[in-house]
Amino acid sequence: MTGTYDRKWEIDFLRGIAIILMVFFHLLYDLEFLGYHESNVQTEIVYLIGRAAAFLFIFVAGISLTLSFSKQLELEQTKPKFTKYVKRGLKIFLWGMVITAGSYIFLKEGIIIFGVLHFIGVAIILSYPFLKYRIPSLVTAILIIITGMLLRTITIEQPWLLWIGIQPTGFRSYDYFPLIPWFGVMLIGIFTGNELYPQYKRKFALSDISELLPIRILTYMGKRSLLIYLLHQPVLIAILYIAGFADLSQFTS
Repeated sequence: MTGTYDRKWEIDFLRGIAIILMVFFHLLYDLEFLGYHESNVQTEIVYLIGRAAAFLFIFVAGISLTLSFSKQLELEQTKPKFTKYVKRGLKIFLWGMVITAGSYIFLKEGIIIFGVLHFIGVAIILSYPFLKYRIPSLVTAILIIITGMLLRTITIEQPWLLWIGIQPTGFRSYDYFPLIPWFGVMLIGIFTGNELYPQYKRKFALSDISELLPIRILTYMGKRSLLIYLLHQPVLIAILYIAGFADLSQFTS
């Protein structure tokens, strides 16, 4: 079917921008990790780029969930089943566990325990009750983000609440996205999706520039964001190794 119910290219475009920011951030992160670039990624503008990439990626994920939900309602006149989101969430969470295993093998410290894929997998499942609603999503998002600010001051000795946002003393990870506050960002995306795309229709005018080459490249990347996320770090390391920047022995010693 064409027209109103076409795939919203601007969502893939935004996701493509997030992917570009993420790859750039990880390139600089890798160079610092290898000792070739001192950008101090935890405190300078590079860190903000990384946070912007994560915010945009998770925000767009929330919008995408509402589009998928409303599209099925409009086209098939049936409410998407909860099991669909459970399966989708578990699939992404399991890819997160693959990354956890890889970080355990190759990293000496900062092992990825609850990274962005773990988070998105769980958040997709938790988002189901909110997918039709604007105001409840926004109010809950605000409460979660405020709670996240408070949790940053709390530390415990055990790691069992890491996934929520309560960190043990001395905890460090190269990729950490707890449900609080990041689920609030996804809920803002759900609010935005319901606000801007009611019944899967744009509430605003937008010229179709999706055939312009730069837009096509970014939308292409956006459609394949999971694959790019899974592959980009091995590819970056391989490129840095070929260029003489990486000694692979430091990942296995």
